[in-house]
Amino acid sequence: MIKVGVVGGTGYTGVELLRLLAQHPNVEIRAITSRGEAGLPVADMFPSLRRRVDLCFVDPQAADLAACDVVFFATPNGIAMQQAKALVDAGVKVIDLAADFRITDIAEWEKWYGMKHACPELVAEAVYGLPEVNREAVASARVVANPGCYPTAVQLGFLPLVEAGVVELGSLIADAKSGVSGAGRKAETHILFSESSDNFQAYGVAGHRHLPEIRQGLSRFAGAPVGLTFVPHLTPMIRGIHATLYARLNKEVDLQALFEERFAGEAFVDVMPKGAHPSTRSVRSANMCRVAVHRPQGGDVVVVLSVIDNLVKGAAGQAVQNMNILFGLPEVTGLGHVPVMP
Repeated sequence: MIKVGVVGGTGYTGVELLRLLAQHPNVEIRAITSRGEAGLPVADMFPSLRRRVDLCFVDPQAADLAACDVVFFATPNGIAMQQAKALVDAGVKVIDLAADFRITDIAEWEKWYGMKHACPELVAEAVYGLPEVNREAVASARVVANPGCYPTAVQLGFLPLVEAGVVELGSLIADAKSGVSGAGRKAETHILFSESSDNFQAYGVAGHRHLPEIRQGLSRFAGAPVGLTFVPHLTPMIRGIHATLYARLNKEVDLQALFEERFAGEAFVDVMPKGAHPSTRSVRSANMCRVAVHRPQGGDVVVVLSVIDNLVKGAAGQAVQNMNILFGLPEVTGLGHVPVMP
């Protein structure tokens, strides 16, 4: 059994991670930390975990995380970088669901996240955990930087086009929408029911923290810099991301075949039939990205539709997928959930 610790188990990403780990046949959860809720039974906060998780939250200082095989950080940005080095030195694998190790340019990270990085030496060796691209590197990693939710949907959607060099790299556009759970489990006015329900709006147009992460990934796929316009939107739903992606073709290509061939054999990317329009509900609660590729009116603009559950393939599910790779398990282990309908 894989001995698992979870740092920060009180947020939406944390409880989603616990839901998946509690059903994983190869996992034993050893510790779930929370400074504010130490001593509280986890199932008292999250009744959905009754008879699945019998542990209490424990203060991080009292948790024996060094005795774990892997520790997940489901914490705000800036926490994992404070604790990861000691765990790695103790032989523990680290999977960070926040952004501390995603961006390799330290100055760029500090610019977007507004703090000094506490552990730049681990950034250099951390592996960006997008399995469909970095599977082999993840398998031998000590630190895995789990991708963000928007970056997962956008990068997987653009991946076949950018890798194959069939689109102009200077004018990529990502128009993405997210449910309110993407803002986290906290009290903020804009995500109150009466503020977010029956409403739709863009935000972060001048610049969003996920922009440099997406741009970094796409540039790696292309082997050259990319120009990307990324506009996120908040939608009145709880879960889900829908990314509508635009690129201009620079050569003729069978788009449907390109996508089907690139993702052939990928358990968690589903290329929809030609002409399909995937919905967020079709991936709800599942570790799945569904994509469809279109060429409107046969013109030179390609439109990709990419949908994920932001809490699963966009966070906790992808983290468990990376854990499976780290410990030599089939990637689908513990992740065979059918999406919830209706």
